[in-house]
Amino acid sequence: MGYLIGLNEYLAAHYHHSLFDQAVLNGEPWMIHAHPRRTLNARILEAVAYDIAVARAEGGTEVLPKIQIKFLYPAYVADSVRSLLQLDRTVQALNLGPHFSPRCRNHVKNKTLFPLMKEKIDLIFTTLEGDLLKGIITGFNRYEITVYVKEELPVTLLRHALLDIRDNQEKCYLKTSQEKREDWKKSSLYVDERA
Repeated sequence: MGYLIGLNEYLAAHYHHSLFDQAVLNGEPWMIHAHPRRTLNARILEAVAYDIAVARAEGGTEVLPKIQIKFLYPAYVADSVRSLLQLDRTVQALNLGPHFSPRCRNHVKNKTLFPLMKEKIDLIFTTLEGDLLKGIITGFNRYEITVYVKEELPVTLLRHALLDIRDNQEKCYLKTSQEKREDWKKSSLYVDERA
């Protein structure tokens, strides 16, 4: 048995905080990428358990189920982020929609995310609709992973919207792969209590 130095403290401080709650308080506009291939420029007015209420920049309000949201970022970085977004057309052709049942989702363990974040590993994130984002994890909580693209552009991915997470050597960090590989045990943060 073993543990990752700092993981429990990190989870205690961050695991139950949501970007949506912060967005309601700051009132700034966000670019929200949602299923099916929809992008909204909107302010987040309210966030409840399963939905957010938004005011669209072009006018009007709507309630958007969180399960429909793939990722979002501050509107002020929209031009820069948009130029870096890529699309995997093979994944897009699969027509994968949101997975409503948690059992059907592509999970990634906290003990996998934490060393990736601390060691600043370059990663490639693929959403269910084939969106590709490359960046470094700067934070995560129960439902979200925040990534810095090009080291300065914050993008927050919803964990339920992920299809895959890989590094530049094509190593997969999803739970299904990591249950066998256990790469967190290779981290300098890992302490083996049996040693």
